[in-house]
Amino acid sequence: MANYTPTVYGTGTKATIQRIGGHLAGMIMPNIGAFIAWGLITALFIPTGWLPNESLAELVGPMITVLLPVLIGYTGGRMVHGQRGAVVGAVATMGVVVGTDIPMFLGAMIIGPLAALVIKLVDGFTQQRTRAGFEMLVDNFSAGIVGGAMAVLGAWGIGPIVRVITEAAGDAVAWLIDHSLLPVASLLIEPAKVLFLNNAINHGVLGPLAVAEATAQGKSILFMLESNPGPGLGLLLAFLFFGPRSLRPSTPAAMVIHFLGGIHEIYFPYVLMKPRLILAVIAGGAAGIATFMATGAGLIATPSPGSIFAYFAVTPKGGWFGMLAGVLVATAASFAVASVLLGFGRAAGEDVPATEPESTAQPATEEA
Repeated sequence: MANYTPTVYGTGTKATIQRIGGHLAGMIMPNIGAFIAWGLITALFIPTGWLPNESLAELVGPMITVLLPVLIGYTGGRMVHGQRGAVVGAVATMGVVVGTDIPMFLGAMIIGPLAALVIKLVDGFTQQRTRAGFEMLVDNFSAGIVGGAMAVLGAWGIGPIVRVITEAAGDAVAWLIDHSLLPVASLLIEPAKVLFLNNAINHGVLGPLAVAEATAQGKSILFMLESNPGPGLGLLLAFLFFGPRSLRPSTPAAMVIHFLGGIHEIYFPYVLMKPRLILAVIAGGAAGIATFMATGAGLIATPSPGSIFAYFAVTPKGGWFGMLAGVLVATAASFAVASVLLGFGRAAGEDVPATEPESTAQPATEEA
């Protein structure tokens, strides 16, 4: 399988965090095509899309709640234990998918590799104890038993835990809104988005509150808290100019998909690869919200998907300046912070080392 994320070298906390982020991103990047397909179908065929179609719009729900999590679990399992790990990871992911109406991307990123690790340990135990001629029987039954057991664990254990995390994030955002701390909400919204809890927060918490406010006042700023495309655009611009050279060619297409298509999920793996960049999107989100508040901006409905075109479509008459100002300020703030965190490209080679301080590092050896 192709390596979609830069290799991290060294030891220490920084390298460990980058490795974890790289593994999480590695489950998403190979499936970006599926995210794009879902995004195109969503943008075209939902009731507020460009070509509304009731029958084709039925693809949207199953794709985001079942297909995409299963693909993530499959990929995570394959990273740990090849094809057997992939199959078991996909089966186990169905456990976290069933019984919930929120996208279980986070649950899939947990259960897929975990199930693959279990079958890897089981294989190591059975390989030396299986008699000749019984290999296929043992392999198939062990994969089936482990996959089924992990699916049950996902349904009864990991799925409910992820739901609790999602609900807690939503409650925290609602508390900040109730106490008029809207810019501070970015401290919760942006990290939750990167963990693929964006739909739960936007449609589960912000959407209902925004609809009630828009009904009374004709517009609501709450529609703009999570859906602002500015922070993601600024981050991708920073990657284009200052990111690892191996990733720069992927960013123009990602910017088009994100900013024009409204598929925010496209930039989440870039943050997961370098977790410190969460500070950039937080800064962009907070700056955008503050600008929206200062200019009295608001939307009349949910911009779905969250593209600049959708923003124009649901901006009330006379509200263009505030809307554009918030998006542009968010883009600039995110770009500035991300550029600093990326070191303005000073370490933009194919691989990004993350080592201990020079005083403790071992001298490198060169090969002829």
